[in-house]
Amino acid sequence: MKLKDHLNADQLRHLEKMGKKKKKRNKQPKEEHVNWVNIMGMDRDRYGRGRGGALKRK
Repeated sequence: MKLKDHLNADQLRHLEKMGKKKKKRNKQPKEEHVNWVNIMGMDRDRYGRGRGGALKRK
């Protein structure tokens, strides 16, 4: 005999609730926004050595 046969109606309903599991949805990956201008360094100040070795902004 199974344990289920020994339970009353209220206990059976409670047992059924315990056995149910919620299904997990697979999350779709977000599209990653890449700021290529920032990565390539085009948005930054550029410095170079001028005459006499001093740093100057171009």
